[in-house]
This record gives sequence, C-alpha cells and structure tokens, in this order.
Amino acid sequence: MSREPRIFMFSPLMQQHLQKAADAHKYTHGHAVIVTGGAGRTGAARLAGRGALRIGAGLVTLVVPDDAVAEVSSQITAIMMSPLGGIGDLDGLLRDPRLSALCVGPGLGLEPRQADIVAAVLARARPTVLDADALTLIANSSRLRQSLHPTCILTPHEGEFARLFPDLADDLPDQSRISARAQVLRSAAARVGCTVLLKGPATLVADHTGQAWVHPSSPDGGLSWLATAGSGDVLAGFCVGLLARGLSPMLAANLAIHLHRSAARQFGPGLIAEDLPEVLPALFRDMGL
Repeated sequence: MSREPRIFMFSPLMQQHLQKAADAHKYTHGHAVIVTGGAGRTGAARLAGRGALRIGAGLVTLVVPDDAVAEVSSQITAIMMSPLGGIGDLDGLLRDPRLSALCVGPGLGLEPRQADIVAAVLARARPTVLDADALTLIANSSRLRQSLHPTCILTPHEGEFARLFPDLADDLPDQSRISARAQVLRSAAARVGCTVLLKGPATLVADHTGQAWVHPSSPDGGLSWLATAGSGDVLAGFCVGLLARGLSPMLAANLAIHLHRSAARQFGPGLIAEDLPEVLPALFRDMGL
C-alpha cells in the first residue's frame, strides 16, 4: 500500500533555519559554489548564484570556463568568480574545506568534458545540487550515477525524470494521482540513494529513507507565472544556498520550493526569473527575520 506524502507546511520551527545569528560572519552561513557553462551559456548559473546569495549563503562563487570569464565578470558584483582552465583547476578549488555546498548543471552543456566536471564535483561528496544538463549527463553515465551520495539533491522536471528513470517514468501517473506519483518518486530516490525533487504544478520531494512531501498545485493559477525561462535555475540556487547554510537535503529542498512559490505569489503577473531572488527580502521581513 502506498503511503500518502505529507503536505509541506511552513512552521515557526522551520523559520528558525532561515534566521542569521547576530554574532555570525559570512563563513558561518556557508560558501556555495556553482559551475557555469561556457561562453553564451552562463546565464542559468548566474541566476542560480543570485538565488543562493539572496537566500542567505554567506559567499557564492561561480566557477567559470576561461572563454566565459569576460562575460561573467561584467555581470556580477557580490558573487565571486574562479576561472576554470581545466579539471585540475576545479579539483584544486574543491579541496578548500570552507566550501559548503556545490551546484552543477544549469547551462553546463553536454560535451564529454562536462561529464568530467560533474564527476569531479561528485567526487568531493559534499552537499550537491544536480540540475538541468547534469541530470542528462548522469542519465547517460553509470559512472556518474554510481557517484551519487546521500547529500545530493536531483531536481528533474518530468522529461529529465524520464531520462534518469525510464522504467519508473512509464509508471508515473498524472498530476491528479499524487499519492501514486509520490510512491514512484520514493522508488527513484531509493534507487539513487539521495533526495529527488520532481518539478511540476504539484512539486514532490522524496529521499532515500522513504520520506515524501508534496507542494500542491495552485487551482487559482497563482503560480502560473513560474512557467518562465530560468525559474528552475533560481530554484536550484535556492537549494544550494540552503545546503550551504547547513540544512539537510530534504529540508533545503522543501524550504527552497516554499520560498520559490511564495516569491512568485508575492510578485504576481509579469514575473520573470530574475525577479524571484529580489522578492526574498520582503518575504523575510514578513516572516520577522
């Protein structure tokens, strides 16, 4: 018998995870690292970086291929940058013990070199968000799939889920059957041994222990403006920012979804992805943070 997923409800206890201590410093709140794609493909990772910084990560660094350094450096201020000449550069950067959480995939590309980048990120076994192109690379590589670990969050939409889990996707019911849908997601999370966030009108989260949460669809259409380019990249940034702050993958995923949706509701019609991080300060003030 399938178990009902729990509906995610934001609570004062969860609010405590978003507060910052008065005597803290930037490293107290974590250092998030996001790997960008090459020239002309860095926008997605820059959106993720802005989301990570706004959600409270103490520092955010974009790892940028040499051919995209000028493109990125002209677009960032508080976000830092580390040039990437080769895998050796990435390995050297990731040895820094102060790096709290990693994100790879937004705008990354699907070339063989990019699979090596995903492998290098996973080899550090730090809390990691795997999104977009990283999911396709994992779907096509048993080496990468076997490198997944319990502090990973995978963030597929239905198409990416079908590439990752083609047999399970055949059994994935439509949005009207949430309990059965959650059961399929539990099987996927158990198979890869980490947390899986399945995006959609009703967004689901499951982890390898069998826990599952649902963020219900919005019958009033209040979330429809999230259907815009780059929205998922910002969500990935929210996830890695919360991981950097020390939250568990399950809690980071659920809080990221909650804040992502709350920002969309607060902004309303006309929303584009760039707006989502900029709504967070008002949301946090409303929470009393």
